[in-house]
Amino acid sequence: MPHPAVVWDSALLKYDLGGEHPFNPVRLELTIRLATELGVLGDVPLLVPEPASDDELRRVHSDEYLAAVKQAPLAGWDVGHGLGTTDNPVFSDMHDATALVVGSTLLGARAIAEGASRRAVNIAGGLHHAMRDHASGFCVYNDCAVAISWLLDHGFERIAYVDTDVHHGDGVQAAFYSDPRVLTVSLHQHPFTLWPGTGYSAETGGPGAEGTAVNIPLPPATRDPAWLRAFHAVVPSLLAEFRPQVLVTQCGVDSHEEDPLADLSLSVDGHRTIYRTLRTLADEHAEGRWLAVGGGGYQLIRVVPRSWTHLLATVLDRDLDPETPVPPDWRTSVSRAAPNAELPLKMTDGAETEYLAWGGDRDEPVDIAIRDTRRAVFPAHGLDPDDPRD
Repeated sequence: MPHPAVVWDSALLKYDLGGEHPFNPVRLELTIRLATELGVLGDVPLLVPEPASDDELRRVHSDEYLAAVKQAPLAGWDVGHGLGTTDNPVFSDMHDATALVVGSTLLGARAIAEGASRRAVNIAGGLHHAMRDHASGFCVYNDCAVAISWLLDHGFERIAYVDTDVHHGDGVQAAFYSDPRVLTVSLHQHPFTLWPGTGYSAETGGPGAEGTAVNIPLPPATRDPAWLRAFHAVVPSLLAEFRPQVLVTQCGVDSHEEDPLADLSLSVDGHRTIYRTLRTLADEHAEGRWLAVGGGGYQLIRVVPRSWTHLLATVLDRDLDPETPVPPDWRTSVSRAAPNAELPLKMTDGAETEYLAWGGDRDEPVDIAIRDTRRAVFPAHGLDPDDPRD
């Protein structure tokens, strides 16, 4: 099997919303350093990206929006298009920096399409909120949607997108809401309790694509076992019926219980389990083709570096024992920069991830979400929403 591809270049750190903004690129730097010190990236040739071209960006974004992004650093305060807000502040070289993020995910997609790799990962990607004509949720251009559009034009007819970020993958859903070739699945905190306020079970796809938008809104405080029960009650059955040729996954880690911007209660151990599950599903349903990108995650020191190091290790088949100690050199360097930070000692939170399979007869809050989602989308795929065998 071709070697998995890792896309990385320090130039990706230039996607920097500045100041005290939570979307801090230091999380990427700390992840690469941790993965390197643990040997995960040893002897792995890193693919160096180039910025996406305007034509590539136009797959998802309007001409007017591209022009606004390019002009924004010089346009003053009245930018429009969702730019210049608290969530999406304007920064210098914004177009180039964001186009490089898109180019990174496209490079991973190309490696898969050309057969150079079966798997590819870009932890700097995952800007899933960006819309056709406006920025949203820290996201300027939507690398996920651009890559999926490109894959559809380069030999693939069915693509599944699975989004495990705590926030609804609204920008990707919007881009393909009426396209039956793309199955979008998002597991997220319930939209009644968290921005962007979309992603209800009843959002199932546009005309001609009914059942291809799948949303699993989870109650706040959901922990690993309940999250995994919801995932396994819905996602594997749909992938088996949809038969994707590529699995694209957005692997945001703001679902962690320590994340300051949301209220799910997953652990680093839960994230590791999710990645291993996605790898298995790609092998079972997409001939091993798996494009993984990053996303949200705002506990910059304790959570993101460990979780995404597990992601890199999983893509590379270099799975780390959860009891692996965090390297002393990494801890020392981080403590110099953040002397008051509580640093992790191991690559685990010591959390329990065993889950009870859904059987249709439980009555916990997460089971309401499972039933609602299955009943909304399973019939469109010829599946029985009330039969746990489906």
